[in-house]
Amino acid sequence: MSLAKKCYLPLSHLIQGLVDEDHIPQVKVSGVTIDSRAVKAGDCFIALKGAVTDGAHYIQQAVADGAVVILVDQATKVPINLADISVPVFSVENLTQWVSQIAGRFYGDPSHQLNIAAFTGTNGKTTCSQLYAQLMSKVLVKDTSVKPAYIGTTGFGMAESKAVDAVFEHKQSDHQLTTPDAVSTQRILAELLSNGSEYVALEASSHSLVQHRIQSLQIDTGVFTNLSRDHLDYPQTIENYAAAKSSLFEMPSIKTAVINKDDAVGAQIIKQLRSDISLLTFSLDNTSADLYCSDITLSAIGIEATINTPWGSGKLKSNLLGQFNLSNLLAIIAVACSQGAVLDDCLKVVPELLAVSGRMELVSAHMQPQVVVDYAHTPDALAQVLDTITALRTRNEKLITVVGCGGNRDKAKRPLMAKAAVAKSDLTIFTSDNPRNEDPNLIINDMLSGVPVESNQKHLTVLNRAQAIKTACTMAQDQDIILVAGKGHETYQDQNGERLPFDDMQELTQNLQSKR
Repeated sequence: MSLAKKCYLPLSHLIQGLVDEDHIPQVKVSGVTIDSRAVKAGDCFIALKGAVTDGAHYIQQAVADGAVVILVDQATKVPINLADISVPVFSVENLTQWVSQIAGRFYGDPSHQLNIAAFTGTNGKTTCSQLYAQLMSKVLVKDTSVKPAYIGTTGFGMAESKAVDAVFEHKQSDHQLTTPDAVSTQRILAELLSNGSEYVALEASSHSLVQHRIQSLQIDTGVFTNLSRDHLDYPQTIENYAAAKSSLFEMPSIKTAVINKDDAVGAQIIKQLRSDISLLTFSLDNTSADLYCSDITLSAIGIEATINTPWGSGKLKSNLLGQFNLSNLLAIIAVACSQGAVLDDCLKVVPELLAVSGRMELVSAHMQPQVVVDYAHTPDALAQVLDTITALRTRNEKLITVVGCGGNRDKAKRPLMAKAAVAKSDLTIFTSDNPRNEDPNLIINDMLSGVPVESNQKHLTVLNRAQAIKTACTMAQDQDIILVAGKGHETYQDQNGERLPFDDMQELTQNLQSKR
């Protein structure tokens, strides 16, 4: 469907099977939204209860703004008399579980016309999804009508677009969710479809799976990258977190599962897979996996390895850095080849794949000291990045790490982040990340509790992030390496409910230029 034209659909079509059909009035709906601030004339407003706000409190405002029908959850205590509402109001049992389906019906179920690969795991989702879209755009180059796309942490767009959303008017939610809300996901998929996409890479966060944001999507391929602690404030336990990730592979549409055999949770998912799902496993060096490597060489200029697969063997060369990126490449090659791509074609274009913004991103190859920006915001991801940098060190240089932790998120990972940083850095500068509604001092105090006494001389605290980056640049000698971790591609800092402009890359570039 073309999203340029306003579409009117019968209400009965959207909520068929969810309410008593004898009581559905003859109403035409021209939009679906869960955001009361975005309600327009003709919309169906789905009043969901969120972690912070309850949509039921905005029903009257939604009607005033033009909503023609309201959906609320049966369990919601509506603070107004619904009999006073001038438009139909329907109570739906477990409404959250049905939003994806309702939005899918409105947008013509675009996922049914797309080949969707969903990537889940703690680390690697963004890198894998964008690398996959790039790879498919190059191996399918003979068919110029095919435009692989991605949806995830950095937004959405076509593979050939370096800047996120450059092809579209629409922006991702202000909440910067890894996986957009259920309505936005369906809308974006419809937009991608109308712009010529056939293959789509989707980041599937644990939150999105638990909150049913992708409930009704037809996802063909599920990919599991790895699992370490992250967002345990939400699922509360590592077991619940693992179960959330694993639930992707319980979706009835999944035909192929691509699983990291090097990961303990990955091994468990393999055991629990349905018999009708085609399984492909990958590993760095486990020869029992379907895809594995030999003759691995990691250097400051990239990766070289022999890759062994069900489709043959070949030499893999990449400009990406680190062992974890080799694992990411195995995952996307497995997906691409399972969808009909030729292995030799994949290996020919792997050297052309570009690093994802804010993922082991070098500020400038021509500046000294060397400075790397990375999104690492979990203990495991930070340790992997530091290990990668350490393995590439060739002389007597110092490694200076600038790192913080986000506020209103899993507090238990804060000391682990600090411990990893000081263990693998010559100097660590603790600073603010996105403090949100927490006191940055308290966040850093939580981090410092993880620093061993013997490492007390290896760190300092600079609360202001801009000043912390300036301090690192000032202290570093030309031969040294600086890692600024935690925010990666983000161009804002979340403080006290405000998103203030802040860009690690910009701050670093300015400081390095002034140092020359």
